[in-house]
Amino acid sequence: MEAAARLVGLLLLLHTFGAWANVKVEMEDRVEVFRGATAQISCLYESPEGTGGTIIEWLYLTRSAERRSIYYQDASMHRFLPGTPFTDRISVNSSSATQLTLTIDSVRLEDELVYICRITTLTHTEHGEGSTRLKVFATPDRPTIEGTVTGISTTEDKPKIATCEVRNSFPRPNITWYRNKTPLQVSSNVSISHRTTSESSGLYSVTSELRMRVTKEVKNDFFYCEVSYFVPGETRMMDSLLINVTVLYPSTAVSIWVESPKGKIKEGDRVELHCQGNGNMPSSFTIMHEMSGESWDTNMKVLQDVKVQNQGVYSCSSLDYETSEEVRGNTTLEIHFLRDAVVIPEDSTVVPYKEKLEASCNAVSSLATQTVWLKDKKAISREHMLVVDGMTYDKAGTYVCVISAPEIEGMETSATLLVHVQGPPEIMQPNVTEMEDFLESDVDLTCNVRGFPEPTVTWTSSDGKVLKAATQKQTEQGVQSTLKFKIVSDSTVVCNASNAHGANTVTFNIKAKGRGVIIAVVIICILLLAILGSVLYFLYKKGKICGRSGKQEFTKEKSNKDNTVVEMKRDNTEEAVLLGVNGEKQPPSD
Repeated sequence: MEAAARLVGLLLLLHTFGAWANVKVEMEDRVEVFRGATAQISCLYESPEGTGGTIIEWLYLTRSAERRSIYYQDASMHRFLPGTPFTDRISVNSSSATQLTLTIDSVRLEDELVYICRITTLTHTEHGEGSTRLKVFATPDRPTIEGTVTGISTTEDKPKIATCEVRNSFPRPNITWYRNKTPLQVSSNVSISHRTTSESSGLYSVTSELRMRVTKEVKNDFFYCEVSYFVPGETRMMDSLLINVTVLYPSTAVSIWVESPKGKIKEGDRVELHCQGNGNMPSSFTIMHEMSGESWDTNMKVLQDVKVQNQGVYSCSSLDYETSEEVRGNTTLEIHFLRDAVVIPEDSTVVPYKEKLEASCNAVSSLATQTVWLKDKKAISREHMLVVDGMTYDKAGTYVCVISAPEIEGMETSATLLVHVQGPPEIMQPNVTEMEDFLESDVDLTCNVRGFPEPTVTWTSSDGKVLKAATQKQTEQGVQSTLKFKIVSDSTVVCNASNAHGANTVTFNIKAKGRGVIIAVVIICILLLAILGSVLYFLYKKGKICGRSGKQEFTKEKSNKDNTVVEMKRDNTEEAVLLGVNGEKQPPSD
């Protein structure tokens, strides 16, 4: 191949300068054109015999340096040689008397050859020739890049990062790899290989593979390949898409934390522990309670209804499957508590009337607490010690002590104290003690009594008779007794209350009403209606109402029920009949 190249160079040199200096030929060294385009190769010459006394030939050199003629012209004729690769694709034109142009249409890759313009005098005594090399170019497709999808381990020695492919280029293109806009060079940590394929079309396809040792930091890097290819007169570049590869690296640290609840934790809470390493390789996790030694093979543990004994140090260890390295982290879980409130005196107490009430309320807690005493849902004290002077029956009842830890919402406890005020009975004045109702009717009499010990309640009538109470029940303030009393006459009923410290009474005066008055009123009303009816009838008969005069007759037209027609007539000879109060028949004059 080297000998053939030297022979082609020698022939070009001889043909460029010609055999004799009297015939001169000038041509460009090279002409560049895209595949499929039109190529024009010019030949400028000088001959002592002028344009009419020359023989013009166009030839090309094959790959094996053989000359093949494709065009011939003399003074009498010109012709294109048949059976060549250029048949029907070439033409020769004269732009001037001494300049020829060979035009090749639809340039092919195989047209990349050396083309010779040979000028010979008709006497064949002198000749000259020149040559031009035709360069053909094809723009490649956009490069494609494909990264390793399974992930790249930091423990591997130069794993494959990605492959880049560019297709259908001529001549062969070059591929350069970039990491974050920095070109990569082959080194101890970087390996780059290329593979060129010649397609059946004659175009070239190149595949490049990048291998590189990676570190954890590579996870945020971008890779791409750049293709440089040749076109007429210049070199162009084209980039692939950017890719990011998944880097697998072992954990160097492990964190364990309380995911919920946020803030301080109290007994009874649901606690969720999470564990995570700073690596992304497949790993196993184990959470352990250091105090009890209990462990769980998981990276998430839920502790239900936690107690104080659940607090302490929790550790999490991560074991990398690939490196078998273990990394550990820990956290301290603190659980706060608030024990039940304790009231002294416990449950209930008795305080003499007008004396002082003293009670205390406390609860053991891991946090600072606040205390409030409530009576009838109203705050009466915010001290642990409750002191109430001058106890009366109004101050008796249930006292509630509430202790809370403000740092944790909903953390509180409570206890109650029932306070009795010791003293003589006190009857709460009823709304009504004077009442009036009908004979034989029932009335409900109620007597509310306070005092301690619980008073005994009895009912007596005006004649000293003891009456049995219909109902009797205890209330928060004392005793409520209700008597259902039937009225038979004007009566006086007494509610009697007594205990070891005294007695008290309240009197109900009941007035009876009779029912005869109402009957008399009803009878009078009926008599008045009867008299009114008689007067109206009399006036009607005398013609004082309804325009009555002389003989009258009227007809009641169709009845709504049975369509019966009733006709009533009267003349002057008709006898008028009136019925008396007792039903006797009366003459008209009456």
